Amino acid sequence: MYTLPSIDLGTVGPEPAIARLRALYDDVLEAAGDRFIIGLGGEHSITSAPASAWTDRLGGDVTILQFDAHTDLRDRHHDSPWNHACVMRRVLEHGSNGANRANAADIVAVGIRALTREERDVIRDHRIEVVFAHEMRRPGWVERAVEALGENVYITFDVDFFDPSLMPATGTPEPGGGSWWDALDLLSRVFGERNVVGADIVELAPRRGEEASAFTAAKLAYKMIGFWSEYR
Repeated sequence: MYTLPSIDLGTVGPEPAIARLRALYDDVLEAAGDRFIIGLGGEHSITSAPASAWTDRLGGDVTILQFDAHTDLRDRHHDSPWNHACVMRRVLEHGSNGANRANAADIVAVGIRALTREERDVIRDHRIEVVFAHEMRRPGWVERAVEALGENVYITFDVDFFDPSLMPATGTPEPGGGSWWDALDLLSRVFGERNVVGADIVELAPRRGEEASAFTAAKLAYKMIGFWSEYR
């Protein structure tokens, strides 16, 4: 395992920053060979760079699996289309609609418990499967999420997927989230039954004196590496 130095994207603005991050991610992909890459954030808007890279590499033949409290499908937020609340809208627009099964979704979002009317309409008009957090209290949600995935999967894991009692150190916490075991149940199935091409873990906002959140995020990365190693 190797951790690259953190990337300084400067103050050039969000759109040029994402373009630079995409170029750097492409370079890492070329150098990595068959290694598994996990991006660590930071702002959820960074996901548009690796997600678009894999979409282009696989000709759209990839489903984005999104662990999140929010759908992040707004067109603009705070006068910016590159806000973290817009990241999945940008990913969707880039085009992951070549998913390799006729019934596969472009995005599968799990743990959702906050969305706008605009985002609801986007979900209705596109191939997006949403498993709301309250639905995770009933059996069958893992099977439903896995069934909606195509063969190739990119995972973006916003740590506010977790209930704030487990993950308080995040920017936009929402009550009623998923548990550690919910996450591992789905991740183990996805790594075991699909080709997971890459992943990111985002939206950790470390708090001095509260180390459990940072450790949970680190352990999540460790578990992803373990699942990838076991099932590759």
